[in-house]
Amino acid sequence: MTAGSLIRKPARRESAHRRFVLAGSIGGAVIVALDGTLLTVAQPTLQRDLGASFAQVQWTSTGYLIAVASLLVLAGRLGDRYGHRRLFALGTLGFAATSAGIGLAPDIGWVVGLRVAQGVFGALLQPATLGMLRAAYPPDRLGTPLALRTSAIGVAAAVGPLVGGALVAHLGWRSVFLLTVLPALAIAVPALLVREPERDIENAERVGDAGRDGDAGRVGRVGRYEGAVPRGDAQPPPALDLPGAGLLAAALACLVHALVTLPTAGPRADSVLALLASAGLGAAFVHRERRTPGPLVPPHVLRPAAVRGALGALVAASAALFGTLFVCTYLLQEVLRLDPLATGLTVLPLAVTMVLAAPLAAYLARRRGPRSTTVGAALLLTLGVLVLSGLGPDTGRAAVAAASVLVGAGFGAVMVTATTVVVRHAPAADAGVAGGLQQTAMNVGPVLGVAVATTLLARGPFAEATGPALAVLAGVALAGALLATRLPRE
Repeated sequence: MTAGSLIRKPARRESAHRRFVLAGSIGGAVIVALDGTLLTVAQPTLQRDLGASFAQVQWTSTGYLIAVASLLVLAGRLGDRYGHRRLFALGTLGFAATSAGIGLAPDIGWVVGLRVAQGVFGALLQPATLGMLRAAYPPDRLGTPLALRTSAIGVAAAVGPLVGGALVAHLGWRSVFLLTVLPALAIAVPALLVREPERDIENAERVGDAGRDGDAGRVGRVGRYEGAVPRGDAQPPPALDLPGAGLLAAALACLVHALVTLPTAGPRADSVLALLASAGLGAAFVHRERRTPGPLVPPHVLRPAAVRGALGALVAASAALFGTLFVCTYLLQEVLRLDPLATGLTVLPLAVTMVLAAPLAAYLARRRGPRSTTVGAALLLTLGVLVLSGLGPDTGRAAVAAASVLVGAGFGAVMVTATTVVVRHAPAADAGVAGGLQQTAMNVGPVLGVAVATTLLARGPFAEATGPALAVLAGVALAGALLATRLPRE
């Protein structure tokens, strides 16, 4: 049977399956993004209604971050082993159940505990949204689906604070958690029930590559079809390195805890110990990965310099963005005396341009290559943060909005192109691990950026400290541009 007949036979079914996977991936990513923005709006009212302390309310965010960041890579590997669709459905159902539980929680202890559980399910969900796309689309066609996913996240970031504010004002803080329950169920149930088509197209891709290159698994100039494995082949399931997973989870949990507590509490014993423990556990993880026959992160996943550069660019860009947003929120409210709604509307252009930049970045990456697109986007992000660093008490809202356009466009483009490089370079059998690494970068980066901003703002009067803090964050964005020079030209 020829490659052409293999492609024609399941083409319609495969196309429908890809649309279904894309819709699920976008829906899952939007639910997680929306949840984060809604929580930020609801926290002050939640604190008053439950009589909680500020530290307790902070743990509704910190507990979630520690849980999700520490488990993303393991969750990705579980998806490689047991199926991304199963992990996606389990994570989405768990996310919906914990959201409903938080909306009904009687006290702050229940809220914190359920948020930690929600972080566990969020960790199962997030890498699967990328793993499903990698399994459904050939590597050279991943750019557009990832761009649509990024645009949807931008929409969630834009409307989340506005919807959350309206819900809290009229229905109370519990309503923001109940909001995502039905959409999550609507996404998860079909993922459990819909049967995946046989992967005949992957078979055909391998046959086609064999005819052109003389090797069915050979990688093209941009990693084309690397690792495509037909369903019919008897392949052993990926190894599950539980000791390595435990070391990595503990290292990331300690790192996130240290980054969250150090800027506000100072160099206390527990924060310093957490930072040292993170370094030690990380070293132990690397030592084990180099010696175990079935590592959690296979060496070939991180071996390409392009993948390491893309992950570094994602950490730098997300750190610069979220650190900048943290500083600008205080600048607009404490210095320019804007209310929360006016603040959200002032920086709304950031989310809008992020939505618009994502598909444009996918197009430019195809025409100009990932390297030039990502470097240019990171430089645009750097320029936007630098412009903001020069603003002061006499600054008008229009200037902040204009700079936000540069920041949003730059970040949106970096996110699309760097994510595409990470996912497309991974073999299909390791797509979950690649997705877990990408999501880890996107969770650690914001915590790092806010930690840097908080530390710098505490060094002097707020109005005087904002400029230097934003200048440092611009340097972080510039470091992302330098890391992006490791990405492939084409």
